[in-house]
Amino acid sequence: MAGPLDGIKVIEVGQALAGPLAGVILADMGADVIKVEKPDGGDDARLWGPPFVDGDSVSFHSNNRGKRSVTLDIKDAADVAKLKLLAADADILIQNLRPGIVDELGIGPDALMAVNPRLVYCSIWAFGYTGPLKLAPGFDPLLQCYGAVVTLTGRPEDPSTFCAPAINDTATGMWCVIGALAALQQRDRTGRGCVVDASLFESAVAWVQGPLNTYNVTGTLPQRHGTGSNLLVPYQIFETADRPLCIAAGNDRLFVKLARAMGHPEWCDDPLLADGRKRAANRHAVVDAMQPVLLTRTRQDWLGIIGEAGVPVAPVNNIAELAATEQLQAMDMLRTLPGSNLRVVGLPISFNRERPHPAGAAPKLGEHNAAVFSTSRHE
Repeated sequence: MAGPLDGIKVIEVGQALAGPLAGVILADMGADVIKVEKPDGGDDARLWGPPFVDGDSVSFHSNNRGKRSVTLDIKDAADVAKLKLLAADADILIQNLRPGIVDELGIGPDALMAVNPRLVYCSIWAFGYTGPLKLAPGFDPLLQCYGAVVTLTGRPEDPSTFCAPAINDTATGMWCVIGALAALQQRDRTGRGCVVDASLFESAVAWVQGPLNTYNVTGTLPQRHGTGSNLLVPYQIFETADRPLCIAAGNDRLFVKLARAMGHPEWCDDPLLADGRKRAANRHAVVDAMQPVLLTRTRQDWLGIIGEAGVPVAPVNNIAELAATEQLQAMDMLRTLPGSNLRVVGLPISFNRERPHPAGAAPKLGEHNAAVFSTSRHE
């Protein structure tokens, strides 16, 4: 079945994570994504291992499935001309090269939109298209630090702590796709493309919008609460007799259900625990009341008791446990790449209750040079 973006042509000039992630989202939704790689080694992410499958990293396979690979030396005038020829009938171009280099090489938005006024030109920056850090390079951990999220993660006594997933790269890839799809809608009305800019910095700021907004009102730095929320209590991980679980009683109604399920309805009458504001102000009193009770039973016991009461609760899974869950299987999130035994996480969106299948495996470096460039010359 054709994907929702069938017929859309995308040129991806980038590497690592944010740009390729944007490209693979579009590819999984049916777009023809032509990945432009440097002739000498290609995308750096090909070497982001171990593990490796068929010579390339699993990360590369996952984020470049279903694309076609061509090689161009964009510092060479003849290859720049080839890139412009590819862009002449493209719908979207995505680039996340070193800030400023596309204009130096003559492949920036002005140059390529002069060739194709209908082009949606997407740039992924480290710190954004303007400001004193416009030309600064950046990777996800740098932006986790600059964007302050490391100061919000962990317990008060912990050092600054990274989020393990590359949250800024991932978010920026998604923001890029959202902007590109909106720009296509606008093009349908106006007949003209536009420039879409996203950056790891903007994504980083978006992640901390709550604490930043609060700071702008109060002037007070947010405190870290380990696994807990700074606004909702109880909303955190607790220990049980054997394994940890997470309880998220995010309002007064849920707290009443939780207290009754745990055999302590009197908590609802305690002046320190009676409503959400009081529980947030007396976090330690809530935790001190709940934790000894939770230690009297196993995690599986409490998952049943608390879950049956209608209170949100979940086990703290490791990756192996996540991989074995019935829910992961039921949602059919893993995809076997065509022509390979490699299974990767698929697109986290379904259309008519069907998750898109990758159009193909990740390409070998320059695998589609002949097909793509012969078509471009013919056109």
